[in-house]
Amino acid sequence: MTIRLPDAQGGLRAYEPRAEPFAVTAGTPFTSRTVFSAAHVVADPFADTTPDGPAAVDWEATLAFRRHLWSHGLGVAEAMDTAQRGMGLDWAGAAELIRRSAAEARSVGGRIACGVGTDQLAAGTPAEVRAAYEEQLAVVEESGAQAILMASRALCAAASGPDDYLEVYGHLLRQAAEPVVLHWLGPMFDPALEGYWGTSDLDAATEVFLEVIAAHPDKVDGIKVSLLDAGREVALRRRLPDGVRCYTGDDFHYPELIAGDEQGFSHALLGIFDPLGPLAAQAVRVLDTGDVTGFRALLDPTVELSRHLFRAPTRFYKTGVVFLAWLAGHQTHFTMVGGLQSARSLPHLARAYELADSLGLFPDPKLAEDRMKTLLSLHGVDR
Repeated sequence: MTIRLPDAQGGLRAYEPRAEPFAVTAGTPFTSRTVFSAAHVVADPFADTTPDGPAAVDWEATLAFRRHLWSHGLGVAEAMDTAQRGMGLDWAGAAELIRRSAAEARSVGGRIACGVGTDQLAAGTPAEVRAAYEEQLAVVEESGAQAILMASRALCAAASGPDDYLEVYGHLLRQAAEPVVLHWLGPMFDPALEGYWGTSDLDAATEVFLEVIAAHPDKVDGIKVSLLDAGREVALRRRLPDGVRCYTGDDFHYPELIAGDEQGFSHALLGIFDPLGPLAAQAVRVLDTGDVTGFRALLDPTVELSRHLFRAPTRFYKTGVVFLAWLAGHQTHFTMVGGLQSARSLPHLARAYELADSLGLFPDPKLAEDRMKTLLSLHGVDR
């Protein structure tokens, strides 16, 4: 059986779907790396809403997907960019997501860390930005989850230079109840974050970032770096204080960064582990045995799919992630909060299907094929 897929040149090509999924085996908890998957939200397709209205979330399907990730041993990074923070999910929706997911994590014994930002504030002074961070930090800490201090669009707009970042982050770290993860999200993921840490010079920005950490090493569990620059991440992690982890957020180079070198390695907090969950978990368990070659043999072939999903404009990678969740049977529809299902082209989605299918990511390949054919038919492709 073959399926005809559109290509970027406007033609159709034949593809023969894979017959069997990747074989997943149950395993013990990870021992060599701490691994989080950022997780997407599932929209309610029957809600009468608009792209700029409040998000309508299918809570049961959303929580079921988190249970899927936990069942494979992955931690869940909640209410992050992958959950469409600032791109369809507002603070009210994020707060509800944090409370529900944290309660679910407690019920199943899953690990969870949640994003703390300032998206309830469109603009303001550094003091107002700090207050917005404090409000969100309180919600996360009250839920019992670990906090991830995310980059703030409002702080980027309000700060007059590095000193404002040092003051705001210093205040937040001093009052945090437990060590947090600091998240440096690059402008390829969010153009509004250009010049974060008070400068567009990445070398200078790195120094400010390290100064924040050095002043409060006991309050920083780790850093998540999302700059898509493997060399810069390696150089940064080698300068971290003892005990401060580096969680890679590099969806282009994650196998080599997690594998590491003679001077260290990165843990992981990745959006691509949303569709790769079971395969990624199996790869980490192989790495736990010391088999770096086996780890790379499993994870290296996934990079082509990841680079495809995260290609520019990178911020629209969420569309491909949710699309693959639909094909994999984790949700009954391909609808996204904010109407973001329209953010990628049909040829882009077709290539994502082909790459994911070739990796065996779909538990039911026939279901994935049928859903892909349905999407093609809706776009005028004659079966």
